[in-house]
This record gives sequence, C-alpha cells and structure tokens, in this order.
Amino acid sequence: DWSSDVCSSDLVTDAPAVWPALIAGARRSIDLAQFYASDQPGSALAACVAAIEAAIARGVRVRFLAERGFIKTYPDTLARLARAGAEVRALDLKATPGAGGILHAKYFVIDGAVAFLGSQNFDWRALEHNYELGAVLRDPAVVGGLATIFAADWARAGGEPAPTTAAPPPAGPLTLVASPRDLLPPGVAWDLPRLVALIDGARATITVQLLTYRAGSDDAPWDALEAPLVRAAGRGVAVRVLLADWVTRPKTIAGVQRLARVPGIAIRLTTIPPWSGGFIPFARVAHAKAMVVDGARAWLGTSNWEEDYFTRSRNVGVVIADPAVAATLAGCFATLWGSPYAAAVDPDARYTPPRIE
Repeated sequence: DWSSDVCSSDLVTDAPAVWPALIAGARRSIDLAQFYASDQPGSALAACVAAIEAAIARGVRVRFLAERGFIKTYPDTLARLARAGAEVRALDLKATPGAGGILHAKYFVIDGAVAFLGSQNFDWRALEHNYELGAVLRDPAVVGGLATIFAADWARAGGEPAPTTAAPPPAGPLTLVASPRDLLPPGVAWDLPRLVALIDGARATITVQLLTYRAGSDDAPWDALEAPLVRAAGRGVAVRVLLADWVTRPKTIAGVQRLARVPGIAIRLTTIPPWSGGFIPFARVAHAKAMVVDGARAWLGTSNWEEDYFTRSRNVGVVIADPAVAATLAGCFATLWGSPYAAAVDPDARYTPPRIE
C-alpha cells in the first residue's frame, strides 16, 4: 500500500506521531479549529482522541470549534469529546456577513505556545490514507496569531462579541496568513495577495501542490492566482503544478487543461492506489497544499486554489522565508512529482473522474 509518511523535518511533520505527543504535553489549554472530526476504532486518530480525553482528565481546558455544516455528517467524535468535558461549538460562516463559506482551516493551539497547522483534517483517513503536509509551529507571532483567530471565531460561534485583540506582528521567517479578508483579526495578513506576491517575485522556479485547482467559469471568471502563474511562465520561470486526480471532475478539469497548454507550465495529476482492504470514501488522495518559490521561499496552508477558499471561507497558512524549510517542502514535491503516482495532464484527453464517495 502507498504510504503518506513521505518526509519529515522540524517543520514538516508526520502527524500520526506528532499529534498525540503535542496533546500529551498540554498543561493548560488545547484549542482546536477543524473542518470536522471523524474517527473509527483502532485508527491512528484514536490515539489523538484518547490523548485529548486524558488531557481533560488532568485539568486541561479543551475547546473544539467545528464547521456547522459537517457536524450532522460526523457527530460521533465530537459527541465523545463533549462527554469527556470538551467545550464544542459550531461555526456557521454561511450566515456570517463578510464570509458565506465554511470553516475549512485545520489547526490547533496548545498552551498558547505551540501550534499545528496543515492539510490534515481531524480525520482517521487523513492520518492513514492520504498524502498530507503540516507544520509544528513555535514562532510566537504565528502561534499568537492563530490564537487570535481562534478567539474571534470561538466568540462568533457562541454569539458573543468578537474580541478586538490584534495579532502580534511577525518577527522571524514565518508570517501567518489567513482568509477571508473581511473576518481577519487586526494584524493578520490576507493570504491571497501574499501568494500573488510570492509568485510575482519568482525568478527561476515555482512548484505548487494542491488537492484541487479551479479557474473561473466563462460567466464568472476568477484568475487571481492563474494570472500570476501565467505571468511567471511568460518571463521564463519554470512552473510545475501537482494536483490530485479529483480535479478530473467536469467543473475543474477544463481549467486545468487550459492552464496545461501554457508554455512553461507543467501539470501532473496524482493518483493514489486503492487500499488493499477495499474502497474508502473521501480518501486515498494527495491532499497537501503548498508552494515553493526559487527553492528559498514557501507557503504551507489549508486552502485549495479556488475562489471560495480565499474570499468566503476560513483558512490559514504560513509564508516561509527560510531556505531550509523551503528545501524540505521542495524535496517532498520532487519525490511525488517523480513518483509512479504522478502523470502529466493531457490537454486533449477526456478524463473519467475517480470514485470519491
């Protein structure tokens, strides 16, 4: 079977091993903001759930913020944590002015001092069957910024006034970025223009890895990220894009094929083999979201490159000005790009989407 344990470093980490250790180290608080929570007995996530229950038992305050739309779909794990003493709230951004999307971010903050941010949902499948990338973060400004976002969304979910506390300014190689623009606490940068700036600053190479990419339709164009990629290719930058084969669905594949026709832009689709034990819905997919520019600067986040993720939904990420970390991410990209799981997009092919659910 294909394994998601592709690489690890001080920043990009193996979540199944790291999550329980981080949770076990909590002394005062664990704040989790997640798209949803879905466990099953004996899974890798079960150890994380048990670690949270143990933390509650030793007096740690646990708050779990989840997307309202998925709580009915996946109620069991949240109900179990609530019975153990966790405070659970549902965030409804669809009904929130300035948003209209979903809570798609995936992060948690422990004791206000360490955080984890990445593509991994709080889902057993993310820890066992998907290709994911995440980061353990100890930068005070980034951790403080995530705590500020959590406090605002927690209050919003509880019908309380949002705090006016500003996020601490960046003071190192990491900068917290987030969306949507209209719901950002003071001091948190909007991710979309930061991504555009990274692309526009590229001189030699750009690598992008995503679950999905969706250009605007003819009647609703959106090229906020495609236009800078095309500009980069036009000035001689080698652009390589890895997308999961989920983009072969009708609403996304035409835009991907159009982009693949641009000289200087190479796109490959990743296909993860089925599990030997049978079909698993919403799994066996390369789910990471990352970009590396010139091998020296990078972005790691929770957003797929579709308009809603940047303009209506809550997502978070970090912009990284650290060549060592960028090199680690570049190595992860290169491993998958050159693997048997990646194949070039044929701009003229008629693709059959994989079974997802």
